[in-house]
Amino acid sequence: MGSWPENVGILALEIYFPSQYVDQTELEQYDGVSAGKYTIGLGQQRMGFCSDREDINSLCLTVVKNLLDRYDIKPQEIGRLEVGTETIIDKSKSVKSVLMQLFTPHGVTDIEGIDTTNACFGGTAALFNALSWLESSAWNGRYALVVAADIAVYAKGAARPTGGAGAVAMLLGPNAPLVFDRGVRGFFCKHAYDFYKPDLTSEYPVVDGKLSVQCYLEALDQCYQSYCKSVEKRLQTPININSFDGILFHTPYCKLVQKSVGRLALNDFYRVSNDKKEQLYPNSERFVNVKLEESYFDRDIEKAFLAYSNEAFAQKTKPSLLIASQVGNMYTSSLYGGLISYLVSKDLPELIGNKVALFSYGSGLASSFFSLTIRNSNDSSLEKIKTSLSYVKPLLEKRTKVAPKDFESTLELRQHSAHKAPYEPIGDISYFTPGTYYLARIDQLHRRTYDTVGKKVLTNGHS
Repeated sequence: MGSWPENVGILALEIYFPSQYVDQTELEQYDGVSAGKYTIGLGQQRMGFCSDREDINSLCLTVVKNLLDRYDIKPQEIGRLEVGTETIIDKSKSVKSVLMQLFTPHGVTDIEGIDTTNACFGGTAALFNALSWLESSAWNGRYALVVAADIAVYAKGAARPTGGAGAVAMLLGPNAPLVFDRGVRGFFCKHAYDFYKPDLTSEYPVVDGKLSVQCYLEALDQCYQSYCKSVEKRLQTPININSFDGILFHTPYCKLVQKSVGRLALNDFYRVSNDKKEQLYPNSERFVNVKLEESYFDRDIEKAFLAYSNEAFAQKTKPSLLIASQVGNMYTSSLYGGLISYLVSKDLPELIGNKVALFSYGSGLASSFFSLTIRNSNDSSLEKIKTSLSYVKPLLEKRTKVAPKDFESTLELRQHSAHKAPYEPIGDISYFTPGTYYLARIDQLHRRTYDTVGKKVLTNGHS
């Protein structure tokens, strides 16, 4: 004892997203906005959404059960379970405690961990907590399981097409193929009212769109600079966007991510000596004296650095946007949906040795820039992850398309039924894939019961 466990990181990945979606082109027409406003302006193609049959508990139950089954993980092998979410349905009872229904029947009750909440950063905070446990004296030799999940819905208006829903589960332990780089995180946290949910009777947030973009970009600047200083101090070598094979972001919408790659290029521009600026960034002399904090909405800078970073975006980031463009913003699970997209979009030999940067952001605000290294371990675990994720692309295409009118009525139903008790959900479950957990009923004491498509499951601790 006393030494670090080696190569701590991700051993298994699982994703769940709703089985229905609305087409963003059709939504543009239905909303009466200009063609391309959602598809080009936001970079979104489809948006997954949940009926009243799904809540945060059902999403997490489904993704955890699927991971355990797909990778043949026994409940006894899990020693810590962390959940990151901002989809709160109870002010006291954790989602993690609901997930214990998957473990208690096997006699497993000694699993540490609990829920973590701060907008979209909760999943990353849960991940960091689990990594700290694995590298601490508290570690008991078992795996950690991290779940990031949310249902993102907005009131009718400009923000609604940036919704989405999904859950990602990550199995963590030593000797992993996806190894988190130790001791080189950048972190930035401050007070801001850019996005928040003060009305506990509604699923809808209060959003200051312009401030939210500004906070996101400021956090990216601060985290990236901190990360670069940390790595450069350790490795004694300059860091820039060319240091990474992949650059992944929390994705409220895909267009913001493309702009964010340009933002990293802008940071690199300010970090190189003046004598190298013109060589690396032709015709950039007009930007030399512009301060970063004054450039968030400077269209000339944005356009120029989008051009400078266009190749980097195409090679390093675009492969990570598959799920985001097809499902939408999954809040806490968004960044990790990007990691899954990156893995399924490349062949195995292309992934080996990759250095992947990750930027996580949660409004209010908390953020981090960190990295992982993809290694080819001797036990074929990287190949197993790749093979196990082969369902993702086919499942995206098997989803049921719903007309915008029905999408809108579904969100109205969710809003009307939020926190209602007793309540009998009425959503159609015929399009759910086998094994999907769904909300069966809420009794007069707000106790929720869940079933799965094809079979009954433990509910409220009883079979």
